Amino acid sequence: MGPLVPDVISNNLNFIVALVIGVLFGAILEQAGFSTSKKLVGLFYGYDFTVLRVFFTAGIVAMIGVMGLEHYGLIDINLVYVNPTFLWSAIVGGIIMGLGFVVGGFCPGTSVCAAAIGKIDAMIFIGGALIGVVIFAEGYPVFEPLYKAANLGSPRFFETLGMSQNIFAFIIVVFGLFAFWFASIVENRVNKVAKSPIRLTPYYVGIASIGILMAASAFIFPERKASLIKSEEDANFVQSYKLETMTPDEFAYRLMDEQDDKFQIIDFRPDKEYAKMSLPKSTLFTLDNMFEKEPNKILTLKHKINVFVADDELTERKMAIIATELGDKRIKILQGGLNAFKEQILNFKPIENPKTLDEEYANRFRTKAKEIIPVLIKNNKSAGPVKKVQKRVVGGC
Repeated sequence: MGPLVPDVISNNLNFIVALVIGVLFGAILEQAGFSTSKKLVGLFYGYDFTVLRVFFTAGIVAMIGVMGLEHYGLIDINLVYVNPTFLWSAIVGGIIMGLGFVVGGFCPGTSVCAAAIGKIDAMIFIGGALIGVVIFAEGYPVFEPLYKAANLGSPRFFETLGMSQNIFAFIIVVFGLFAFWFASIVENRVNKVAKSPIRLTPYYVGIASIGILMAASAFIFPERKASLIKSEEDANFVQSYKLETMTPDEFAYRLMDEQDDKFQIIDFRPDKEYAKMSLPKSTLFTLDNMFEKEPNKILTLKHKINVFVADDELTERKMAIIATELGDKRIKILQGGLNAFKEQILNFKPIENPKTLDEEYANRFRTKAKEIIPVLIKNNKSAGPVKKVQKRVVGGC
């Protein structure tokens, strides 16, 4: 259910919503004629390309939709399950599926749709599919070497081709429009229709306009993470970006105030550095965590001030800019980074012969902080890396 679960609807309600969507999906398939085997196999004989148009359109809409949801932070792409690719079993399974489609006239989904309206041939098809499932399950030890051969992991096409997802999405949409045009030519020739496959009617103009809009939208939704990281290559942009800061003295004071429950530290240092010195009220974070749905929730807690820390202020600024651009609020950075905090507080050397009240107060406070904070750090039970509670939900057609 994409961005709806579990923030908008519960996991239990998700099953009910999925059932309703499934019923509606089946109704749409039936209305589109997908319960008729003649229409489905028309793809293979060239007289009806409805299957190609419907599934190609569905794939393109889903692709652009996921890109849009990811761009606006409504979906965590890391929680989207991508089926692992086992090359040889995919090839063999594709051949069996294709032959079954041609001979039986149905795929698994459309066979259930047709059986629901009483088609006997679809019921027989489902029976054959169940027999195939039993044969595979019982003979799995024999089929396992082939089933798991050539494991390619869970690749994404645009990554394999070494291009951005925007370029790939644009190519797929353009290819889809070309495929629709070519399919219309084939249909007309096979069915001996003399009309032009493309005519300047509202129907064709509308389809072309939607296709062009979707092709253009591939560039409207750039990959969020890549675009934000690229923007930080501009040093002037990073330094001029307006961010709230916290002085090392205020940082030390809030560390020592055990009653301050509105203060939390987001630590972007490497694991080893964090293990050596984990500050009270801190959580170890990474760049990737900010783009992940579940870990990012810690930054949206009400009434919490998020202080980003790293060894240097430049790293803090980059992380804070990304968080701000992602919509997180109440973000501050530690002036000078932890290097300045160590120098001014933990390794503080008293000012000799202070001449002003400020210098006297600084001497008094920093001397006290130098004694207390190392003890707090030593006794601190590290929260460690941010916890990822939510898991991928495996499923799909």
